[in-house]
Amino acid sequence: MKRLVKAIVILILAVADAIEASGSSDGYCNYKHISTSRPHSVTITEFGAVGDGLTLNTVAFQNAVFYLRSFADKGGAQLYVPQGRWLTGSFNLTSHLTLFLEQDAIIIGSQDSSQWPIVESLPSYGQGLDLPGARHRSLINGYNLTDVVITGDNGTIDGQGLIWWEWFSSQSLNYSRPHLLELVNCNDIVVSNLTFLNSPAWSIHPVYCRNVEIQNITIHASSDSPYTNGIVPDSCSNLCIEDCSIDVGHDAIALKSGWDNYGISYGMPSTYIHISKVHLQTPLGSALAFGSEMSGGISFIYVEHLHIDNSLTGINFKTTRGRGGFIEDIVVSNVEMENVHEAFRFTGHCGGHPNDEYDPDALPKIKQVTLKNIVGTNISTAGFFSGIENDPFTAICLSNIALSITSDPSNSWSCSNVSGYSESVFPDPCSDLNSNSSFSCFSLDFTAAAEA
Repeated sequence: MKRLVKAIVILILAVADAIEASGSSDGYCNYKHISTSRPHSVTITEFGAVGDGLTLNTVAFQNAVFYLRSFADKGGAQLYVPQGRWLTGSFNLTSHLTLFLEQDAIIIGSQDSSQWPIVESLPSYGQGLDLPGARHRSLINGYNLTDVVITGDNGTIDGQGLIWWEWFSSQSLNYSRPHLLELVNCNDIVVSNLTFLNSPAWSIHPVYCRNVEIQNITIHASSDSPYTNGIVPDSCSNLCIEDCSIDVGHDAIALKSGWDNYGISYGMPSTYIHISKVHLQTPLGSALAFGSEMSGGISFIYVEHLHIDNSLTGINFKTTRGRGGFIEDIVVSNVEMENVHEAFRFTGHCGGHPNDEYDPDALPKIKQVTLKNIVGTNISTAGFFSGIENDPFTAICLSNIALSITSDPSNSWSCSNVSGYSESVFPDPCSDLNSNSSFSCFSLDFTAAAEA
């Protein structure tokens, strides 16, 4: 037993050394070209806003943005939000705009649901996430925009989500809950240096977007808040998430691309996404999730320098029959986990359907996924891998992984309908992931995509 413990310690230290020695590899976060300077600036108080936490400022924000549209062909403009508590309902942004929140500036979402207008569901989903039909518009929105910066000196956007969580739990909602920030079909976006608190549903949701940088963001929602996700890249390409800390009730970062036949028809994958230097925590969800709404496809994703603690699941790939689509060409590298119930989960039996019109023969594909240079301490279970009968998950590579398991290591893996390869992994994975064939782990090169 002492020899086994010593061997485990040596392996964990070796993996930790490999993580520390690995610098940032080539990825989209290393190719940033979005300017943030503006030649014109106005302050929200110029439009009658009052930062007392009581006065409703929805019209002030709407009028300010409308006014700043006139500067779009003059280099754009900045809307400055000074220190204060700025209560507001939902408002839209415009192109060539910077929304800047000063330190101790807090934009607060109204708890009056009428201040969150009703909008149609997204075409790749066919309905809201909570209920069939339409949904509430998010607090801050962008539609068909280009060159938008949402930043500050660590200002805060607080959705006051408790009332929405109570409505959800009591089944009192008439429409699906809103998000804090949603950007639809937008290009050249920066979200940085802000704190997002208590979203009714998801905190940051870029969907159908290209060239997006999300940096130095803190996100928090109560651990028991229902299905509150952190950052959800959805049918996006060329996207960077970097230097963020996320603590929410469900999935901290979740990559998606549409739901069943709606996502298949829309056909826009999430691709060329780089996630680096993030700290994730979610006691009731997954720190890093792929799916389960992935019907448009998810591919060419590189995740590195990930710290996960106090979470139910570390890394989760989830889908089900009827999804169609694919999750492929994924690399997750240099990960530290601590106090995680289940390190890895791959499942083909997760998630519901928007309606009964889905095609059960639309089978999703999960293949060419590499997980490497991972160390975990106080892990309950190493991995659960369950593909779909007659549709196995293939080419799964586990490399240089050391997990300190609190349960019996010999029972720490469960595998069915999956195949792959492993090297330098402790505890030893199941035989399905221990192929002796000349299998090569998948690797990524973002250079061509970043230069495109």
